Amino acid sequence: MPEAPLGGDAPVAANFVFEVDGVEIGAFKEVSGLELVVTTQEYVEGGQNQYVHRFPGVMRWPNLVFRRGLVNSDALFSWVTKTSGDEFAGNGNALTRATGAVTVVDGTGKRLRSWQLDGVFAVAWSGPRLSAEVAESLVETLEVAHNGFRAAAS
Repeated sequence: MPEAPLGGDAPVAANFVFEVDGVEIGAFKEVSGLELVVTTQEYVEGGQNQYVHRFPGVMRWPNLVFRRGLVNSDALFSWVTKTSGDEFAGNGNALTRATGAVTVVDGTGKRLRSWQLDGVFAVAWSGPRLSAEVAESLVETLEVAHNGFRAAAS
């Protein structure tokens, strides 16, 4: 993606696609948790009263939460089975982590930017509320844990 001039308009995203090992899990309207926090450690030096030395500590990556979308349930549940179901138990309870990707897609379907996720596995999913009395959008929520991300070519 070519760089926009400083102060230019930011691109507008219409959808976010989540993929695991190249397989599309679903398209969503909202993704939260795409952030990084670096903890700090402080060291107080005797005789130095103007400041406290601060050093970088552990990097923390919160879970990603995908909302307002529909998942490809076959792909989702096949993946979940590998990381927590029968295949997980059959593999001696050894976690098989995967590589995931979150991709921003504009209204025309063009991929604008991606983040590659290391060591992803699903930790929660909730299906849509189903009621014949209320006409509302079908919304699914998916939460995944990971070991960090980096920008990737779209």
